[in-house]
Amino acid sequence: MRESINAVQDSGIARIMSNPEFSEANAKYAANFVKPDRSKLFRNVIIVSCMDPRVNPYDQLGLKTGESITIRNAGGSTKEGLRSIIVAQHFIEVRGEIAVFHHTDCGMSRTTTDQVRDLVKQANPGRGDVAETVNGIDFHHITDIEGSVRTDVKFLAENPMVVKGTKISGWVYDVETGKISKVVEDEAR
Repeated sequence: MRESINAVQDSGIARIMSNPEFSEANAKYAANFVKPDRSKLFRNVIIVSCMDPRVNPYDQLGLKTGESITIRNAGGSTKEGLRSIIVAQHFIEVRGEIAVFHHTDCGMSRTTTDQVRDLVKQANPGRGDVAETVNGIDFHHITDIEGSVRTDVKFLAENPMVVKGTKISGWVYDVETGKISKVVEDEAR
């Protein structure tokens, strides 16, 4: 695990963020930028997915920028995404559907909460405050991808802060084939 993290950090990808290529890429993007029509934003859908760079809900679902609210975190955890879901539903009023997307070969299935905690503590020797904080974090180790989708959908369906009447669906994206499959039919909150 540590070797793969170091390999990414040593790669050209990490250097892009700190060199002129980043600014040049943004200049090209800005030159062709078309401001989204606010009346067509969001499609009344919130997508919760993993932060893995192989997972791109916009490409995989044929969405354009702004057509959904996408919440990404390690493992696509709805518990971790709840704060953003609440803001999206209660402030922005996106209330039609929440689609939970997990994926095969997820890093959170190859590491445990204790392993992540140990890495953080090793990087901060002698820091009791760091140890105390990281010990309070559940990194949501995944042992069964479809089961984790069902658990996340159930968490939202039973959560009183999710707007009543919201459809909630659960999906798995296969990183080997590019296909998605529905694991949980639309549940209503």
